[in-house]
Amino acid sequence: MRKAIGTDRKRNPGRVLEVLRELEADIVALQEADRRFGGRASAVPHELIESHGLYKPVHLGVRHKRPMEKARQHAERIFNVDTRNIGWHGNALLVKRDVECMYCVALELPTLEPRGAVMAELLLPGDRPVRVVGMHLDLSGLWRRRQMRAILDAVAARPQPMPTIMMGDTNEWRVAGGCLKELPQGFRIVPTGPSFHSRHPVAMLDRIIVDGARIDAGGVHMSPAARIASDHLPIWARLSF
Repeated sequence: MRKAIGTDRKRNPGRVLEVLRELEADIVALQEADRRFGGRASAVPHELIESHGLYKPVHLGVRHKRPMEKARQHAERIFNVDTRNIGWHGNALLVKRDVECMYCVALELPTLEPRGAVMAELLLPGDRPVRVVGMHLDLSGLWRRRQMRAILDAVAARPQPMPTIMMGDTNEWRVAGGCLKELPQGFRIVPTGPSFHSRHPVAMLDRIIVDGARIDAGGVHMSPAARIASDHLPIWARLSF
């Protein structure tokens, strides 16, 4: 979501929520959801997410180190504002309000620049568990492969088997090469289509990768609001467990 800055170079977090309302997905993975410098606050204010009513963030319980942290916390209490980050290195998960979070963690990834991923184990209505990973991989192909392996190791280390969905910006231009070659047998890539650049999509950088679920449908959301809200179009998948 490029910190809520659209292709018109205007910061408009309300547009992001408008696109999410169009999609109405049960689970959403966002990249670049926090501002990169300063307090690294959520690019979509917490109060705006609350008033939107459709989603709640998965609270990871981590905060980036911020300058003058104690003074910031004191000011937040006085002015009744919330400048927390919503994710980890910009990766965030939003879920509908009837989805329960059983476990979540922020993952440190090997990299030369600040990168991370987030993982949550969720309980969907009907007592259906699912593991979700939101990720934004490096621009360097060498580091992307290491990062993918680190994510897969974190998934494999979890004690309970359940359907797993990995989604986000892989920065991988090749259809079946690079970091995607690290995927174990059984992991499948949803055939969504190209999502970058939103004005004229030619590259399939954003991907949804699934293990243990049936892929019923997938695609790219190309509404007028989505084309202007970010330089990447949202991709989606309909899955059965």
